[in-house]
Amino acid sequence: MAIHSARGFSSAADILGRSQPAISRRIALLEQELGITLFERATGGVVLSEAGRTLLPHAERVHAALRDAANAMEALRTETAGAVSIVAVGTLAGTNLTPVLKRFAADHPKIDLSISTASSAVVSNLVRRGEAVIGLRYLLDPASDIVCEHIASETMVVACSTEHRFAGKRLKSLAALCHEPWFAFQNAYDQRETFADNIFAQFQARGIGAIRWTPVDSLNAMKRLIEAGLGVALMSENAIQEELGVGSLATIPVADLRVANPVYAVVRKGGYLSPAAQHLLALLRNAPDLAGKPATPGKRLRRSHSK
Repeated sequence: MAIHSARGFSSAADILGRSQPAISRRIALLEQELGITLFERATGGVVLSEAGRTLLPHAERVHAALRDAANAMEALRTETAGAVSIVAVGTLAGTNLTPVLKRFAADHPKIDLSISTASSAVVSNLVRRGEAVIGLRYLLDPASDIVCEHIASETMVVACSTEHRFAGKRLKSLAALCHEPWFAFQNAYDQRETFADNIFAQFQARGIGAIRWTPVDSLNAMKRLIEAGLGVALMSENAIQEELGVGSLATIPVADLRVANPVYAVVRKGGYLSPAAQHLLALLRNAPDLAGKPATPGKRLRRSHSK
């Protein structure tokens, strides 16, 4: 796993605190045992062979299980110490999440809490590999090794400049904005939180087959372009709270627009959840402003135990 991540034996040795010959010897022994080559030389470093790519997810699950075992033993020894890691989509790791994390830190002062951000697909992968205990992502992940729980729905609004002719004016239908230049994140199959699909579907449902739009790969860039009056966008209400507060952005209320991105908490199926991690999940479930609107109570994540 380290060689794959670092794309080289020497870099992996530095990460693992071992010598390069020791790392090479361990891989040689593993390849000898398996009877197949795991790495191949390529431009810029080494890459996994077909066999290596097949073995990688199994190695990740073993590594995650070892972390579970260590966490379970630590929880048995003391429930007041340890670590809890959470990874969230960037737009969810904002001011609405901060009170939850502050409450958790106050309740568990000796717990080492860490948070990172990633796309929805990467959130699931980090949880799957055991590099994060809890993930917050958009949309359901149907993978069999991930357990998802719908905890909130993030309200979407049409954002515009404060000088836009429709700023603050309620429109009967989104169809009235079909001639506006739109900004949206580029569509990508593995990043389904992107909003281009959302806005296309809304116009298609109203019989409008195409709109003028420009792909943008940065949330901040999108907000700055809208502030300059160069277009509008369908954005999460939480993502523009600061701009709405200082008056640098406005919204266009649309009577027939009811769009929300479902927010899911994800954990690894069969993974160990310490008492502290379970408490953090409970706080996330009960956070009324996590994504602007609480979800309808549904099936909860099952508590898993290490054996």
